Amino acid sequence: MSVRRVDLNDYTLDLHQAVEEAAGLLSDGKLVCVPTETVYGLAAKPGASDDLAKLRRDAKAPMTPHLGSADDLDAFGVELTDDSRKLVRKLWPGPVAIGFQIDATKAQSAADQLGLSTSDLFDADSRITLRCPDDPFTSTVLRRAGQPAVLTRAGLPRGGEASRPPESAGLDELGVAVAYDAGPTRYARPSTVVHVEADGSTWNVVREGIYDRRIIERLLRTTVLFVCSGNTCRSPMAMALGKKVLAKKIGVDPKALGEAGYEVISAGTGAMPGMRATPAAADAVQSLGGDLSGHRSSPLDVAMIHRADLIIAMTAAHRQGVLGLVPSAADKLVLLDPDGDIEDPIGADASTYMRLAEKLETLVDDRLAAL
Repeated sequence: MSVRRVDLNDYTLDLHQAVEEAAGLLSDGKLVCVPTETVYGLAAKPGASDDLAKLRRDAKAPMTPHLGSADDLDAFGVELTDDSRKLVRKLWPGPVAIGFQIDATKAQSAADQLGLSTSDLFDADSRITLRCPDDPFTSTVLRRAGQPAVLTRAGLPRGGEASRPPESAGLDELGVAVAYDAGPTRYARPSTVVHVEADGSTWNVVREGIYDRRIIERLLRTTVLFVCSGNTCRSPMAMALGKKVLAKKIGVDPKALGEAGYEVISAGTGAMPGMRATPAAADAVQSLGGDLSGHRSSPLDVAMIHRADLIIAMTAAHRQGVLGLVPSAADKLVLLDPDGDIEDPIGADASTYMRLAEKLETLVDDRLAAL
């Protein structure tokens, strides 16, 4: 009997029902095949599938629990430092598995609660590797199930592409209940694996996948994002002055902010890509020690919002534009001027731009004080 397959791209499918079904199967200890943003994997509740545990032992590697949220870290005895918390916040959800070293007593307790041996979850250094996937279906299923699941490609048939679910015949032999097919995965490559060292402040890439070390270092920068409409006047001016202000605060040249772990960027909710800053904006900023000579406009997108640690909007409408893309960004989103909107100076004379630049510098200085 072949494994039942559910086409998640079928427009007639009740997606809510599919999520409920998959979460129920996991809670009942069944084995399902699900997508992640990297590859497809077999998923089961930890301790519920002897076959899945055996597959991992045969592969000579501990299981990799997948979490619906970083809040589930507590179940595994993980204690975050400020540095490791930032790593988690920046990289999850996403195509990165993170290994944490756990006190041996806490490791034993976590394994006992899940009905597993410590060797099923932890390596010889008491390190557990966890992942928080960024596939919308699977991450929702994990949250709905209310518990982590173990995902693995070990034991999956080798034929075909990792970016597609394997053929039903191979899944049937493994006892898979349902295969959820979302089509080709986003990346079709394995996830990156990062190990956090025992001190909680240093980390190393032990397997390059989607991200290499250079990309991770960029993601870990403290990022400030200024937002306006066209990204040719207000937000670029605030960005340029923000670089100047921030560089002065931490004692580096503005061009060295990246090396110091900071990034100041700007975007527009209705921007056309590749436009220069208006001459009046560039001149006003230059008179205050800022530089917009290399600026090119960028449309605001979801990736920018997720990357940012602090988002500063010029008006209430821009704030709503950000929230329309990422509602969860509310806790890191502020208006530049707490007293009201920064009006668009487009078409105004040079003196208006100069007054605006001076006002922006004062407001930016206040907003960046928290950094």
